[in-house]
Amino acid sequence: MINSSSALITGITGQDGAYLARFLLDKGYSVHGVMARRSTDTLWRLRELGILESIHLIDADLMDLSSLIRALEKSQATEIYNLAAQSFVGSSWDQPLLTAEVTAVGTLRLLEAVRIVNLKAHFYQASTSEMYGKIQKPIQNEDTPFYPRSPYGVSKLFAHWSTINYRESYGIHASSGIMFNHESPLRGIEFVTRKVSHAVARISLGKQEKLHLGNVDAQRDWGFAGDYVEAMWSMLQQPEPDDYVVATGRTTSVRDMCRIAFACAGLNYEDYLVIDPRFYRPAEVDTLIGDPAKAMARLDWKAKTSLESLCQMMVDADIRRVKQGHILGNVIK
Repeated sequence: MINSSSALITGITGQDGAYLARFLLDKGYSVHGVMARRSTDTLWRLRELGILESIHLIDADLMDLSSLIRALEKSQATEIYNLAAQSFVGSSWDQPLLTAEVTAVGTLRLLEAVRIVNLKAHFYQASTSEMYGKIQKPIQNEDTPFYPRSPYGVSKLFAHWSTINYRESYGIHASSGIMFNHESPLRGIEFVTRKVSHAVARISLGKQEKLHLGNVDAQRDWGFAGDYVEAMWSMLQQPEPDDYVVATGRTTSVRDMCRIAFACAGLNYEDYLVIDPRFYRPAEVDTLIGDPAKAMARLDWKAKTSLESLCQMMVDADIRRVKQGHILGNVIK
């Protein structure tokens, strides 16, 4: 497909940024990525997808408005995807001010940069199911009230409403995707699904004995990140901006996810799982399940990858990495 559009992605070195960059490159976009030099992340995801050399990296930071303005001017972006954040819920309890500064106010800075540079650009904000928190309805959709239960969820809610405010105040084509949990082999090691798949790989190869987790009764709606970036793009192609829940509509407990992942390596999770109080959070989100009906109807989008297939994909990738002696975490050698 030939496309002359230019896209700017914040958080391009993260899981979603990497998959979105590959998706846009396949559509013929010129892809520019914001990379904050203070970030501890690396370029390994872009290398793993084989797209690093095809991307234009720009030094900029959500903490610095002037750098964001320059990034928009340099990229001449017609589509801006804001995926950058301090996105690990657990860390937001330890770093609430940093989380708010980057995840909340950082989004406001980027919106302000768009207002200054190009009001005609289409803007995507990565919102999150963590905004629902203490759920007010059994199944969450675009009309469900929010009740965040972590500094991360609170910060994302500020960013979400800022996006709506700039859409209504300045006429910016600004849309938010309320993304329920989405995972992949590119997920950071600190997230529970990747922590599990990594442990399964190490245990199956005799390099680890047990897996320590906190609340395994928490339930989440897990999908594949590679599917979800298609919904992000589709939102910016619509005649009018709007907000959409992006989810599978299926909820699974952490315990059952462990069962599925260990079974991918022919193991019984009950032989290896240890409940560890150290990993409990001050306030927990017990159950999340999204209703993607609006996205299905208006964007013609639906999740294509089952949790079973996703777990198999992640376990296989981690077994390969462990066999190759890679250092796992935010960095791969």
